[in-house]
Amino acid sequence: MDHSLLVKHPDDASQVVVQPVEARSNVQDTKYERQLVRKIDLYLMPVVFFSFGLQLLDKTSLAFSAVLGMNEDLHLVGQQYSWSNAVYDVGFLVASYPVSLGFVRFPLGKYLAVFMGFWGIVLTLHAVAVDFKSLMILRAALGVFGSANAAGFSLVTNMWYTDEEQIPRHSFWFTGNVLAGLIGSFVAYGSLQYTGGFPKWKIQIISLGLLTLLWSIVLFFYLPDSPSSAWFLHQEDRQFASSRLSRLQRTTKTSKWDWSQVKDALTDFHVWWWFIFSFVIALPNSGATSFSTLIIEGFGYNAGETILIGLPTYAFQLVTIVLVAVVTSKIKNARLLCLAAWYLLAIAGTLMIKLLPAEDKLSRLAGFWLIMSVVPLPLVLSLLACNIAGSTKKPTVLAVFFIANSAGNLVGPQCFIAREAPHYTTAFTTLLTCYSLAALLCVVLRCYLVWQNKRRDNQPGEADAGQSPEISADAVEKTERTDADFRYVL
Repeated sequence: MDHSLLVKHPDDASQVVVQPVEARSNVQDTKYERQLVRKIDLYLMPVVFFSFGLQLLDKTSLAFSAVLGMNEDLHLVGQQYSWSNAVYDVGFLVASYPVSLGFVRFPLGKYLAVFMGFWGIVLTLHAVAVDFKSLMILRAALGVFGSANAAGFSLVTNMWYTDEEQIPRHSFWFTGNVLAGLIGSFVAYGSLQYTGGFPKWKIQIISLGLLTLLWSIVLFFYLPDSPSSAWFLHQEDRQFASSRLSRLQRTTKTSKWDWSQVKDALTDFHVWWWFIFSFVIALPNSGATSFSTLIIEGFGYNAGETILIGLPTYAFQLVTIVLVAVVTSKIKNARLLCLAAWYLLAIAGTLMIKLLPAEDKLSRLAGFWLIMSVVPLPLVLSLLACNIAGSTKKPTVLAVFFIANSAGNLVGPQCFIAREAPHYTTAFTTLLTCYSLAALLCVVLRCYLVWQNKRRDNQPGEADAGQSPEISADAVEKTERTDADFRYVL
């Protein structure tokens, strides 16, 4: 095992130099690394889990508000509820690239905490909305501050964990979404029991907004900006945590923005595949999530039943996330195949809703649960993080991914046409098309990456050419396209 450490140059924080440390035996190194990873898990994963879940809960609070009387209080008619969901993604789309610059320029932990604080403030202000116009302004602002969420926590995970370690960690903190859904359902159901004069939907909005604001203060002081500044690690642990990732990923957190890596990203077929794929998977997910309560209500259930019946959705999500994490961790190069299989499950659920008679509402409800159990983002983000290298290229590609994602989220709710309620024929036809295309795209990418890996196997890399494997600052800043020794994860 290479025992050199990557540390910041004393005169230039954007440069990385090699510093030798006292060597251990391989057995000692392996045991030490396992203990260090467990310690990082203990301190880092719970805070990311709760932070991500809280922000997902805030975003979906509008769906609960819809069955708690918000639409009537704000006099929303026609497609106005759809637009109030979609405008969130307008703000998200506009902010995605500027926010990605901040990932490089500013301390990552504090940057995410500040965005979460503003997110909490804007969510709380939803309670003062009086009409469609004011709601639209607040939802757009919420999208701006939400644009740092998933991309930022994915970068945090990528900064601390190796390729093999990332899938279970991405999956773990993404299950915060499941916890958020459960909490949101109980908060909404509790609000439904309130008999006073204050609007029920405002109770849950204010509760969630203030909770998010308080948590952002905790996050500001708790979440480290990088392994080298982790308050819960000793100096040697910090150095080792930084160096093991730099050796394997050839990337590190610097404050230098490299425009050549931006060009590399924008001319890479692989990146544009991610752009198309992100749009295709976001469109059905945003529509189904935004209209989840209205879809269930359309099966013939009242408001209280709708909230409670939605609870098994989160059990399905938890089971599928854990199952996919286990399978992809145990079986090498199974990530894209699992992703394709996931979309086959969504296709089955969509067909159940479209083809079964309206009277068979329990079976159609089961189909909806199958659709909602497809939660691809943890697997998708781990694939993207493992297959993109370069301290500037990585946030650039994440920005491209989330720009397309927000565009899909913008379009998705518009497929649910008000006059087609409660069957939403156009929406479920669109869902079926997108899920089918997503499965096909997974197969296409797998074939492409297999071809790329074989092509590189037949060409001499740096190590094959007899060059020293010692790490340098130049090696750290290579992208996956310029590093002949890089192999894509499938």
